[in-house]
Amino acid sequence: MPAPTASSANAEAPVTADRPLDTNVSSTDANKGIAAMATAFNTPPFAADNVQNLFGDMRDRAKTSMEKGAKVAEELGEFAKGNVEAFMTSGRVAAKGVETLGQEAVDYGKKSFESASNAVKGFAAAKSPTELFQLQSDYARSSFDAMVAEGSRVTEAWVKLAGEVMQPLSTRLAVAAEKVKAPTIG
Repeated sequence: MPAPTASSANAEAPVTADRPLDTNVSSTDANKGIAAMATAFNTPPFAADNVQNLFGDMRDRAKTSMEKGAKVAEELGEFAKGNVEAFMTSGRVAAKGVETLGQEAVDYGKKSFESASNAVKGFAAAKSPTELFQLQSDYARSSFDAMVAEGSRVTEAWVKLAGEVMQPLSTRLAVAAEKVKAPTIG
């Protein structure tokens, strides 16, 4: 069998320094050359079967790997979507809680101002210095008690709000921990 040539036009002319190899080979010429090389050897039929089995096995493994990779990518996408939803839920809870606590602070401020205004009116109506000091002492005690009670209530509200804000994030953290523990690729 004759050796394949780079180009049928240059079949007779040898490659020399004056006449370099023609690199403009068509794919048809290249395929003919590859086919000639592949059939030039007298290979036993079982070798061809082994090669076909090898490539078939490689194809099957690559397909399985691609399917597993697609599954992992899908799971990661769903996991990321869940994380975003958890952050959004947490943000909404935080915004609503801060708004509520802000409104309660304004209401407490109004109530304190009204209480102070009433106390000042009572101070003005005092008939003696002893009565004025008694009114001031009562007002100071009640204001301090109200402030301590409000401070405790606000602290509890903030702690509760922090727990509510962290709940969706804690849930996602638990999901992440479970994903780390359990292998997803078998």
